[in-house]
Amino acid sequence: MSDAPIGTGRKWAITFSVMMVTVMQVLDTSITNVALPHMQGSFSASIDEMSWVITSYLAANAVIIPASGWLTAVFGRRRFYLICTVTFTASSFLSGMAPNLEFLVLMRILQGLGGGPVIPMAQAIMWEIFPLKERGTAMAVWGFGIMLAPILGPTVGGYIADNWSWRWIFYINLPIGIMAFFMVSAFLFDASFHRKPRRVDILGIALMMLGFGCLQLVLDLGERQDWFDSGFIVTLGVLAVCTLAGFVIREIVTEEPILDLDVFRDRNFGVASIAIFLIGLGMNSSLLLVALYTQKILGYDALTSGLMTHITLSMDFWSLAWPRFIQGFAMGFIFVPLQALALATIRTERLANATAAYNVVRNIGGSTGVALATTLLVRRSQQHQAILTSHIHAWNPAVAERLQDWTEHFVAQGADTFTAGRRALAMIYRETVVQSQVLSYADEFWLLLLSSVGILVLIPFMRRVRAEPAKRAEPGEPAARDPGLPAPAE
Repeated sequence: MSDAPIGTGRKWAITFSVMMVTVMQVLDTSITNVALPHMQGSFSASIDEMSWVITSYLAANAVIIPASGWLTAVFGRRRFYLICTVTFTASSFLSGMAPNLEFLVLMRILQGLGGGPVIPMAQAIMWEIFPLKERGTAMAVWGFGIMLAPILGPTVGGYIADNWSWRWIFYINLPIGIMAFFMVSAFLFDASFHRKPRRVDILGIALMMLGFGCLQLVLDLGERQDWFDSGFIVTLGVLAVCTLAGFVIREIVTEEPILDLDVFRDRNFGVASIAIFLIGLGMNSSLLLVALYTQKILGYDALTSGLMTHITLSMDFWSLAWPRFIQGFAMGFIFVPLQALALATIRTERLANATAAYNVVRNIGGSTGVALATTLLVRRSQQHQAILTSHIHAWNPAVAERLQDWTEHFVAQGADTFTAGRRALAMIYRETVVQSQVLSYADEFWLLLLSSVGILVLIPFMRRVRAEPAKRAEPGEPAARDPGLPAPAE
């Protein structure tokens, strides 16, 4: 590819081409969760067994994303993007045809390997083809698809699984993938500055795969396995710490690292990485908490809970829906500017590596948020229940009054006095459990508020970046700066 300017039409053709693959990948991530009960019935599997449909995909994502910049250099940008598109599309089709759970998990691993590099590659591609002054618009268009996909995912997935079959949530990727393949083939090109590595760092690859894979499994399976009371989780945790430490050391000392960690020395990128970690933590954990609260405490169905926060048992639908709407609206104003600040001071030839590192941090933040949310929910609920039950005794007038009310209720229903009394005690216990869970949800949202405030503290530490107007070179002066390179920061 020559260094001649890219036409506006081709820039937007590339944008929509890579956006199709990205939206397909993000949509598939959220759409699968809704169909898990249907898959469970189809394969007669337990809940723990079905969890591997999600875990295998996330673990494969965690393994491949750190290497996406390096793999782009090895295969070339266009070829690697086509490889990812074909891998994801083919494994999606085969997932729909899965005759058993083992085959489905294997195909989900391939899906994760094919889909993982798509987002960091798309970010790097658009950052390279658009000059600084146009990147905000381009990333906003691309980001619209990224934000829309997880919103539509539960709704589309629920409708398809209920009215057709869970297999069709995978089959629908086939026409999208084929169209995206031809569009990427026609419009995307290789960057002239990509240099193929002179050798393959086998040790670095092994440490990376084992380290990030074990870390993802620890975060995903920790709560279900009772964390470090489980020998399996302890083993995975030790492996993750040791191999990731070895990976960091290896990447620092080697001449051609798989993931160049020097990018974190850039002030804007380093601060933005901390911010995106906290954003991923807050967003993923809040999505999980609201879904659990509305389904388990308020009794909403999966679709209604997906459309949704001072927390009480008496809150109505709109008390949940409006905060969720505001949060989703605000996210659209966070991701694009934050990414612009993170990448604006990174040189063009390092963008593929930088976007890979940025997405590694975002993924770890999201996984950490889910792990913390589920763990704290259980632990805080137990603590609140212990405190509440300590106040439930015969000398507490409020308890006595509540017991009397429930006893009279069950007697009016036709129960004898003894049975009504036993049922009244059971209802008091049930109310105590529910109220302790409500208090634990409230605690978690307060913690999320504090983490969100922490993001505001980071912003002043980032340099402001301005787009430079094009300047014609005077005789004897060097040519104007490449518009793909970042403008100097203040």
